[in-house]
Amino acid sequence: MTRIEETIDRLRASGAESVLDLGCGSGRLLARLLREPQFRRVAGLDIDRRSLSLAAGALRTELDHEDGRLELIHGSFTEPDDRLRGFDAAAMVETIEHLDPRRLSEVERTVFRHWRPKTVVITTPNRDFNALFPRDGRILRHREHRFEWSREKFSRWAEGVGSRNGYRVGFDGIGQEHPAFGCPTQVAEFSLGA
Repeated sequence: MTRIEETIDRLRASGAESVLDLGCGSGRLLARLLREPQFRRVAGLDIDRRSLSLAAGALRTELDHEDGRLELIHGSFTEPDDRLRGFDAAAMVETIEHLDPRRLSEVERTVFRHWRPKTVVITTPNRDFNALFPRDGRILRHREHRFEWSREKFSRWAEGVGSRNGYRVGFDGIGQEHPAFGCPTQVAEFSLGA
C-alpha cells in the first residue's frame, strides 16, 4: 500500500469530513481526497507558491467537477492561522522531515494546540531502514530532508506531543517490513481525547 492510500484509509476510518493536507506539494493527496465523497471540505496548505500553482494545475480536472470543497492556501504549518481551525483531520505525508528540527515545537504549537484536529496522520521515512540502501555517500534519502528519524526517536517525539496535548498515538509502518529494520515508511496516527 502506498503512503497516500494508507493515509486515505486512516482518514476515512476516523470519520473525518474535513481534512487539511499540510505541505500539500503538487496535490497528490488532495486529488485522492476529492474523489472521496466523505470529505466535504478539503484544504491544501503549502509555503511554496510554485507548489500550490502546480497543485492547482494538476487538480484542474477535479476542480472543474467539484463543488467548492477545495481550498489551496499559501502558508506554513508552523504559523497559526485561524482559517485552519475546526478541521476534523490533518495529514502530513512526508513533510515533517523537510523542516529545520528547531521548528518542531512550532509545529506542535500550531497543529496540536491551535488547530487541534481530532485526527492527525504523519508519515515520515524510517531512518533504520536506510541501512538496506546501497551506500552512495548519502545519509538521508532526499537532498531536501533536514533529518530522518529512527523508529525509536519518532515514537519518543510523537508520544511527547501526544501526552502534552491530549492525543493518543498509534504507530505503524508502510511498505515491506524487514525483520530488523522495520518498514521504509513509518506512520503515527494521533487521536484527540481518551
